[in-house]
Amino acid sequence: MADFQISASLRQQVIRRAFGCCEYCVSQVLFSPDPFSVEHTTPRAKGESNELDNLAFSCQGCNGHKHIATEAIDPINGAMTPLYNPRIHQWDEHFLWDEDFTIVVGRTAIGRAKVERLHLNREGVVNLRQMLRKFDRHPPDRSINP
Repeated sequence: MADFQISASLRQQVIRRAFGCCEYCVSQVLFSPDPFSVEHTTPRAKGESNELDNLAFSCQGCNGHKHIATEAIDPINGAMTPLYNPRIHQWDEHFLWDEDFTIVVGRTAIGRAKVERLHLNREGVVNLRQMLRKFDRHPPDRSINP
C-alpha cells in the first residue's frame, strides 16, 4: 500500500469516532446527498501523516472549502488564527447553535474563522438542518456533546 492511502480499517475508525457526522459542520452522512471523506486535519502537503490523530471525517463541502488551510482570518478582529481542529479542540468550546439549531455560530476566533473559511452555514446544509429538525433528527447527539 502506498503511504498516501488510508486503510479501510483506519477509515472505519475515523467514521466511528465522528459518529457518522462531519467533524466541522456536523452534517450526518446518513442524510447527505454528497460523499464524505477522511481528510487530514493538517495536510500531508504540510508534512503531516496518515496517523489516526491527524484524520477527520468531513463532508465534501467542508473538505473542499478547507483544502489545505490550517488557519484563516477571524472576521471580527481580522487576525489570522488557527482553524478549529477536532483532534485538539472541543466543538462546544468554539461553536454553538443558534436558537433553532440550524446555524453554527463561532464562539471564539477559532470558531468564527472556521465558520467563514468552511462556509459551515452553506444554504444546502442549513436547508437540510431545517428539514431534519422537523423530524427531530437534528442536531445529532454528538453535536451537543461531541
